[in-house]
Parts: sequence; structure tokens; C-alpha cells
Amino acid sequence: MWWNRQKKTSPTTPRSRKIARLDRIFSQYIRRRDCGFAYGFCISCGRVIYYNKCDAGHYINRRHMATRYDEMNVNAQCIQCNRFTEGNIQGYRRGLIEKVGEKNVEMLELKRFNSCKVTDAELDMLIDLFKKKLETLEKNQIF
Repeated sequence: MWWNRQKKTSPTTPRSRKIARLDRIFSQYIRRRDCGFAYGFCISCGRVIYYNKCDAGHYINRRHMATRYDEMNVNAQCIQCNRFTEGNIQGYRRGLIEKVGEKNVEMLELKRFNSCKVTDAELDMLIDLFKKKLETLEKNQIF
């Protein structure tokens, strides 16, 4: 019933807030890396996508922490492919092979099976790393 529904709330624990913050920064970095301040192409279908109208789509699902913040695993992807066709994985794989090569894709596919526990200190380091990378991209961007 309606009174039993739980409200969607923002992350409540300090760790979940860090992960949410890192996800936002990492997503922004990936979209800027692949689209700059204008446009790029969807890794799955090749459609022209704009920075503010695309997603940072994961080839290997985000639940696998070993690949969640791997820059090779995450690329700019149109909203249609990422959200409505479950990532268009066959197209994503073809695009990824074209971008980084088949051996790297196979290594990425194996990496998902690695057990990975990210500490709070590592989360802080990743936040700092991707903030600096994002600032560098923005500073070096030609308008």
C-alpha cells in the first residue's frame, strides 16, 4: 500500500555519500573526456551525442567494483542505448574493441571477477584524482 512505500532518499552513510560523489565526478570526467564541451559519439551505436545529453555508460556493470572506476570500462553513451536497451552490450563491445583493441577488452572482461574492496581512503584518493583530471581537461579545452 502507499503508506508502506519507502521514500527514495539521498545516501545516508559517509561511505555511500563518498561513493555517490565519486560517481558524479567520474561521470562528468568521462563525458568531458569523450565529448569535450560540444559533442562526441555513442560507443554503442555511433550516434552523435552532446555532453549534457549523454551518460557515462559502463561496459561491465557498476556492481563490479574492480571495474567500476576503470576508465577503459566507462565511455560516453547515448541515453537510448544506456537506459533503454540495457547498455546495447553487443554494440558497446564492438565499439570498445575498435577503441582499445580486443586483448584489452578480454582483459577487462576477466577483471570483473577480481574481488575488490575499496577503502574510504581509496575513495578519497579517487575523488581527488578524477577532480584533477577533470580540471586538467577543462583547462586545456579549446573553445
